[in-house]
Amino acid sequence: MCRRWTGSAFLEIDAKPGSLTYDGPVKSYASSDWAERAWCDSCGSTLWYHLTLPGHDYYSLSAGLVENAGGLPLKTEIYIDVKPDGYAFAGDHEIKTKAEVEAGFAAFVEGTKP
Repeated sequence: MCRRWTGSAFLEIDAKPGSLTYDGPVKSYASSDWAERAWCDSCGSTLWYHLTLPGHDYYSLSAGLVENAGGLPLKTEIYIDVKPDGYAFAGDHEIKTKAEVEAGFAAFVEGTKP
């Protein structure tokens, strides 16, 4: 889903609910039972992925929105088993497969955290 949405890997920065302010035409849609995605309706830029599960509300902002995101460390790489062969992020960071990520989301949807 992220590659279709952004054209490549989605690099993001976590943001707490209530910490975001924006000015402009934002559009969003529910992309799953647990999340929505937003973009600028003027230029089409990817803005954020929003986890909408009760009690687990958070935003993943597109790293391209932040002027100095280059100094931030890579912490987690998800869907590692379905990534394109040409992607290879360096460094020591957590990795999760598609099954691991979606099992975690499914547990939240069902009301049980793994």
